[in-house]
Amino acid sequence: MAILKKTIFILSLIALSCSYVNAKDILDKNTGFVIDTGFELVRANCTACHSSGLVIQNRMNRETWLETIRWMQKTQGLWPLGDSEKAILDYLAKHYSPTATGRRKNLPAHLMPALLTQLN
Repeated sequence: MAILKKTIFILSLIALSCSYVNAKDILDKNTGFVIDTGFELVRANCTACHSSGLVIQNRMNRETWLETIRWMQKTQGLWPLGDSEKAILDYLAKHYSPTATGRRKNLPAHLMPALLTQLN
């Protein structure tokens, strides 16, 4: 039963990651990460503490990835990345940055409900 759950989990991660990456990208079958320069560093450093799914679901720009790394170093015990940091940030910014898709556009004002202040 545990093997079945693990298999379903891994397949779910891969399916989730496929929805966020380009169709031409090749994904690692174990992590769902895009295989590209920096992949090994990201896999080694990020999945030492948490699942690859946490990385895949968080789409951030380079600056926010760096802020997150600094937060993990300050509060979560992440070790100094040294010379690897630039390659890790390059990889994350290239493959896990915000996409144009996402939340729908705001409704036009004439379709919005009246505010309580307007009701009084």
